[in-house]
Amino acid sequence: MIGLNLVYAVAGAFFAACAVSGLVDRRWANALFHALLATSLFAGDRIGDTGNGVLVLALIGIATSGRMRGGEATDQAVLHGPLLLLALAIPLLTLGGTLLFKQLPTWVDPKQATLVALAVAVLVALALCHLVLRPPALAGVRAGRRLLDEIGWAVLMPQLLASLGAVFALAGVGDVVGGLIGRAIPGDSLFGAVVAYTVGMALFTIVMGNAFAAFPVMAAAVGLPLLVHHFGGNPAPVAAIGMLAGFCGTLLTPMAANYNIVPAALLDLRDRYGVIRAQVPTALPLLLFNIMLLWWVIR
Repeated sequence: MIGLNLVYAVAGAFFAACAVSGLVDRRWANALFHALLATSLFAGDRIGDTGNGVLVLALIGIATSGRMRGGEATDQAVLHGPLLLLALAIPLLTLGGTLLFKQLPTWVDPKQATLVALAVAVLVALALCHLVLRPPALAGVRAGRRLLDEIGWAVLMPQLLASLGAVFALAGVGDVVGGLIGRAIPGDSLFGAVVAYTVGMALFTIVMGNAFAAFPVMAAAVGLPLLVHHFGGNPAPVAAIGMLAGFCGTLLTPMAANYNIVPAALLDLRDRYGVIRAQVPTALPLLLFNIMLLWWVIR
């Protein structure tokens, strides 16, 4: 059955190709960093906890050594015509693939249908780029490696912060937060529980930098015990809208360095928080919309 094994294989192959590209260009530290990431994706389930721990320490050592070099200057592409359509192919194919793969439970793991569809969509879009634009054979790898070099160690932030959320959940942080919120919510108030859940998702995301890290905590604190079990909410919209509320927090925090700080550096903005300031007028109304949407869905 096709599942995360395909996703890990595609991601591992990309990082391995970036490592080889780095070696060719004599970017030794960058190449080793990418090679270790490829090793994690290819063999993380085989090398055990100790092996993965050593691998993570090696990644941290490389990232803090100061030997990783930034991306090389390159011409900026303008999205128009075929290039824009090729860029839009990924989300469109991911949506279509998700709907299709859920109907093929014997071939594709239904729980991982979206991630499998995303991996397939990326491969198809890459193939279409080569058919339509006819770039050099390794243009995609070199462009991807340049972007990784520019982002640097921050490329690890989503995985690290998601792991932090899992650690918090195992440590019982969600139960503690749930007890505090339960005493703060007035009576049997659905709206109060919705506000606590969505605003809590945004605030925890601001602190942690990633909605995936905030979700285990807030789901255990409010989402499951109150919105799903007590008020009878459907778990699917509770989870989906909760994540959207968390993404509002992503727009507001420098902790989401790969989203908000790295783009400011890439665009050479004078204000390193300029991206965040520009996103505030979008994030706050969107959070309010998510609050009202979840309340309307459950009531």
